[in-house]
Amino acid sequence: PPRARPAPDTLRRARFDRPQASLDFWRLLYALLKQIHGGKWTESDAVDNQIRFVKSALWYHGYGRPELYQLPSDGSAGSRELLLAFSWLLHRLSLLEQLLARNRVKTGDETSVCMCEDDLPNTQKGTTEIAPEYGLEDRVDVRYLQWLNGRLRFQWRSLHAQHQEQCKLLHKIHLFTSGSHMDQILGHFSVTETDLVRQPENYKQLLQLLESETMQLEAFLEWKQLEPVYWQWMEAVLDNMAEEGNMSESQDAHVEKNGLPKENLCCPWADSLTEQIGRLSRDLMTLRDQLHKLITHRKAVWCEKVKTREEELQKEWFSVTARKIQESVELRLLDLAYLCAPKKKKKHGSCRLVFRSKHPASQMGFGRSVSKDPVSAVSATDVIRELQMREASLERELKQLQEECRRRLDEIAEGLDGVICISP
Repeated sequence: PPRARPAPDTLRRARFDRPQASLDFWRLLYALLKQIHGGKWTESDAVDNQIRFVKSALWYHGYGRPELYQLPSDGSAGSRELLLAFSWLLHRLSLLEQLLARNRVKTGDETSVCMCEDDLPNTQKGTTEIAPEYGLEDRVDVRYLQWLNGRLRFQWRSLHAQHQEQCKLLHKIHLFTSGSHMDQILGHFSVTETDLVRQPENYKQLLQLLESETMQLEAFLEWKQLEPVYWQWMEAVLDNMAEEGNMSESQDAHVEKNGLPKENLCCPWADSLTEQIGRLSRDLMTLRDQLHKLITHRKAVWCEKVKTREEELQKEWFSVTARKIQESVELRLLDLAYLCAPKKKKKHGSCRLVFRSKHPASQMGFGRSVSKDPVSAVSATDVIRELQMREASLERELKQLQEECRRRLDEIAEGLDGVICISP
């Protein structure tokens, strides 16, 4: 909105950390991040809600400067911190490129294709091994979780059915308009082009959208020419911050240096306090040495217990332990084979749907997905095959996790006296 557009003087004020520029920067970051995340936003949104959303979005994207998250929620200060966050978004997330891609006028029928591999084993290690400890007051009723799971499944099936219906309608449009397009590579009309044929008066709205996109692209090209100037200016901003930080540190050091003698003169108990501090320091050193000896002794005892336990496992549970180790080794070998395999250029992003009647996948509603580059193309059959392979891999991992959970439950049930556990 117009209020989110910063004034030309806002950047200069933010360089010197003027509070007048803070609110403008909060509005700017809110509007930009809302567009990136695909949310709806209006000018009437409360300021504290905007600030809360900006902080959450920056934390989600990995912005780790703690000074920003300590800014007040009324937008009264911190314009220079917001300038740094804005520059970080420009550099790290390619903010302008993402906005251009999201606001691009789509005249063709497109779909998102992702054939990238997810590093699931590593993510599972980080989420399952370090599980939080919950108390009794934090536990949730299992029936409520089951209800949420059922509701999620129902919504997922509804979404899947709507997507299938959309694919059928796209298939009809592509089939009935086949051979009508001037571009021989495409060969058929898209939904937007078909609507223009049926209602030619709508071309004015499309023309306005294309003109707006052209203006954005021209502004982006002008920005790319002036971008080095902006980053040189940001280096000056960082230099100013470093100078102010050095001045504040020197002032603190001067106060500490000159403050101690005065305190000794006005405080007669300072000498005794210094002696007590020295005595405490010596006691702490003694305790540290004793603790180190105790840790060494405990460590030796635990090593003996571990050796004894290993011998017991080798005698009693050797087969179970060997099976666990074998499964773990197989998973590690799969991960290693994936990491060492030559990386293929995976398809990722938005692709245009192009119908091919001679292709077998045309019976499913789309025959080929072609990106903006005519040379880069991927068949729907390849995407389906890739998804099926990923589905089989996920099912194997799910079964392994279920077996592990069953073993844990069996171990817990063995320790319960007078309780019979029946598996569902």
